[in-house]
Amino acid sequence: MLNTDGLFERILSSLVSLDRAPIWLRDWIIFEQEATLIRRFQPLLVPGLLQTEAYARAVLEWGGLLDESDAEKSVVSRMERQAVLSKPRPPQFIALVDDGVLRRVVGSPALMVEQRERLLKVADLPHISIQVVPASAGAHAGLSGPFILAKGRDFEAAHLDNSLQAQVIDRRDAVDALVRKWEAIRGEALSRTQSFDVIKEAARAWQT
Repeated sequence: MLNTDGLFERILSSLVSLDRAPIWLRDWIIFEQEATLIRRFQPLLVPGLLQTEAYARAVLEWGGLLDESDAEKSVVSRMERQAVLSKPRPPQFIALVDDGVLRRVVGSPALMVEQRERLLKVADLPHISIQVVPASAGAHAGLSGPFILAKGRDFEAAHLDNSLQAQVIDRRDAVDALVRKWEAIRGEALSRTQSFDVIKEAARAWQT
């Protein structure tokens, strides 16, 4: 009736999963749900929206920093957030990952095989692109840490985090600076086809 193109339904759907998300992540989830383009740079881990449940659990249980209940809630929240990539009109999702992400053991070799197979499956979808920044790139603009950019019909925002806190930014100058950093990193990355081959090679390595 209000010609909102399903906005209220989408917001209600996201609010259901917000209860299980960490407090510091809830503002970002709303941006994520409404984005038409999500760009993620991750130098250390597989991006959360592409993680298997086992990989996510291994990451969230590291070092016992979260108690069992909080870790499980975070795993459930992360898995629910992945639905944004399989909805009827999903955003374009572009992930830049460091080559080391494909080589680093998280959990066990068997878990890594499962995770690499997941990456190969999603990388073949038309709205998902995974590009690898090779070790040969040396020092580059992304070494200062991971970040996410989300762009919608009427907004552009960024997400930054570290071991102590997360921050959602929508200030124009700050977002523009991160977009420039994103383009600099992407300039060092392999093409989508080359990256697919690197992921396949890494998957074979974990199977031996």
